[in-house]
Amino acid sequence: MNTREIVLDMLLALDREGDYSHRLVKSVLDKYDYLETRDKAFIKRLAEGTLERQLELDYYLDCFSSLPVRKMKPLIRCLLRMSVYQLLYMDSVPDSAVCNEACRLAAKRGFGSLKGFVNGVLRKISRRKDSLPMPDVQKEPVRFLSIKYSMPEWLVEIWMDEYGREITETLLQGLLAIHPVSLRFSTLISDEERESICREFGGMGMETTQSPYLPYLYLTGGYTENPAKLPAFAGGKCTVQDVSSALAVEAAGVKEGDFVVDVCAAPGGKSILAAERAGNGRVLARDISEEKRGITEENISRMGVGNIEVQVFDGTCTDEALLGRADVVLLDVPCSGLGVMGKKRDIKYRVTKEGMGEIEKLQRQIVTASAGYVRKGGTLLYSTCTIRREENEDMVRFISRELGLEPVSLEGVLPEAVLDDRRRLEEKVREAGKEPGAGLTKEEADACIQLLPGYMEADGFFIARFRR
Repeated sequence: MNTREIVLDMLLALDREGDYSHRLVKSVLDKYDYLETRDKAFIKRLAEGTLERQLELDYYLDCFSSLPVRKMKPLIRCLLRMSVYQLLYMDSVPDSAVCNEACRLAAKRGFGSLKGFVNGVLRKISRRKDSLPMPDVQKEPVRFLSIKYSMPEWLVEIWMDEYGREITETLLQGLLAIHPVSLRFSTLISDEERESICREFGGMGMETTQSPYLPYLYLTGGYTENPAKLPAFAGGKCTVQDVSSALAVEAAGVKEGDFVVDVCAAPGGKSILAAERAGNGRVLARDISEEKRGITEENISRMGVGNIEVQVFDGTCTDEALLGRADVVLLDVPCSGLGVMGKKRDIKYRVTKEGMGEIEKLQRQIVTASAGYVRKGGTLLYSTCTIRREENEDMVRFISRELGLEPVSLEGVLPEAVLDDRRRLEEKVREAGKEPGAGLTKEEADACIQLLPGYMEADGFFIARFRR
């Protein structure tokens, strides 16, 4: 089985069919699960890395090719992208092997006449890879950052306007950093059992590092197999969940006996943690489709949590029977996903300014339809996995000023380490001549936090807490 040809077909499928990369990578690795661990790791890294660095790779190809990338045959374009990625970012692969294999694949797939073209472009880049051209950082700072970190220019401009040059570059570095699998242990097991499981992981070659924010969450490394193969995962002792998602539940302050409504619940991570916290209370987990319900129920069953009911319900509609009944409403609404681009690498090529406007409308519909579920004195927890004021701080103003919910400080509900990181980031923003949480009152600003990769040990995520 030729691993490079598998990756080539993956890239072609994404180019042709528009499937999401994280789904395709998972399905391909499941299909070829019989391959050696080393081969599966190669497939994963080459496919994800080529997607992640696509803008940068295309820039170099346009510099050294007589034919612009946009005019290349799809197969040749994908073949050159993955080959240049190997040349620049996979030191264990000899340059000669990259060039020879690319030519062989071109011929095998019916483009033998273009072997000379493919070889010539790759050899040029190979000879110059230690001194490749880049836009002038002084004359074109936005374009420079766009190419260096393979991020669309209009997104770079958004963040430079909000945060300034230095913070934006750190953010871009954070989004491109290696993102280890994050395991959230059940809070129903003891510290001793959790530590024993971590020792078992160590015996399997997995490294585990406890999150600086939450004691029951660990970042992993050194284990390249699917986490679902871990006995502790299959046995419901742990699940894959980023610390940011868990922090949202912590911020909600779910207590023993609470009734929690999770409006956009799939895949169920927040619902499960909320159910663990609620004890003899209960959680109503809803989402828009049978598919999402199935995924949520599967995770709930595996984790062995019995106080959750799962329903299909459109979050843009109001369920009159729930009005004024919930102690906590979790609103992790659909968003542009800019905070998780390190895991869903093609998001940055799919989002558009026009599409973001539609997302904002959807968010307001869901919040407006669901805010009434909160009883008097109850909590509404709004969250997104994005880094963009229109979907975050602007929504804080909307919930506070138009829906009339009271913003509640996150002090005392979030770990002090997280709040310390927020204070340090806010100081950096002020040093850049920007105003953190521009337009928010002090009460509104204290009620929310923007988790920023590069500055926090978490995905890009936004959390805001309110009380009725």
